[in-house]
Amino acid sequence: MREILGRRRKPLFRRSGRSALLGAALHCATEWQWPVLPGVGLRPAGRQQAGGRLGLGERAPRRCNCPDADCVVPGAHPFDPAVLAATTDARMVRWWWTNRPDAPVVLATGGRAPCAVSLPAVAGARALAALDHFGVRTGPVVATPTRWSLLVAPYDLAELGELLSSRDWVPSSLRFHSEGGYLVLPPSPTGAGKVRWERPPASTQAAPWLPKVATIVDALVTASTSTPDGGSRLAY
Repeated sequence: MREILGRRRKPLFRRSGRSALLGAALHCATEWQWPVLPGVGLRPAGRQQAGGRLGLGERAPRRCNCPDADCVVPGAHPFDPAVLAATTDARMVRWWWTNRPDAPVVLATGGRAPCAVSLPAVAGARALAALDHFGVRTGPVVATPTRWSLLVAPYDLAELGELLSSRDWVPSSLRFHSEGGYLVLPPSPTGAGKVRWERPPASTQAAPWLPKVATIVDALVTASTSTPDGGSRLAY
């Protein structure tokens, strides 16, 4: 049954701040059996060094806590531990976020966990409008200020390759998060802004329903094709 427009779902995670990150990680891992791990996070906020171009009292942009000074996904990726360490074990999740309470919640995609397809925010809005118009049911949608990610049922590279082989061109701004990949989940802080649910999961303990990638990929490719391509530079 499709969601009734105009009604807002109850917030899935009611806590705020650091406790919200731990609560979200525990809910995903234990209630939905989605393997998670802490993201690298952001460096502590500070003032611009002398000689900078920011005005008095302004703060420098938040940078990634990884060693890469030019990280294009600041805060929004695994580092230590690596993505293979993702787990559904509540004790491990509690230990991680007790020691790193500000860490983003990272979902390890693929296998039995959800996969995702991400695209620029403008294209994402167009794709969702098209899917709604034709009555295609969608699952949860994760959003940052620059990109939207549609969660889908697990798929493998062979299935994806078959879906895309018939298309003349697939925009480089359209990205696929499957086995060995990851996705940052709400309410994680990242360099691009806070991650949120554009379409939240239902407020139940059951794992969210997810569509097959084949049912939505056409709309995503079409929407991305009609949107200026941001090139190969990955950014959230």
